[in-house]
Amino acid sequence: MSLRIQLDDASPDAPFEQVRAQIAEAARTGVLPAGHKLPTVRGLAEELALAANTVAKAYRALEADGVVETRGRNGTFVAAAGDAAAREAAAAAQAFAQRARRLGLAEEEALRAAREALRAVYGREAAG
Repeated sequence: MSLRIQLDDASPDAPFEQVRAQIAEAARTGVLPAGHKLPTVRGLAEELALAANTVAKAYRALEADGVVETRGRNGTFVAAAGDAAAREAAAAAQAFAQRARRLGLAEEEALRAAREALRAVYGREAAG
């Protein structure tokens, strides 16, 4: 099993976001199982013809999302916690709900705002 990342020059997403999204999807679907060691920042940057800072930014975002964990000099690994994304999403939803209530939004207004945000990110088919 190896990490295969395809960068699309025509994509509106920045290269670091393409790297982040592809690694996150591979981890989510099990293509990269928990404990899988990712290439070094420099190694992946060379392979993809990117600046090391670009790959480092993707790795930092993945770590912040709980998808990977860095073990110092041992490297970066796919995190063992399979439900990290669900926990993070639940925390974000809770924070949104609390903020909407403080702003005085009715529940339906808050739901409408959340649906619009989801559609903006996922496309028109989302949050139908």
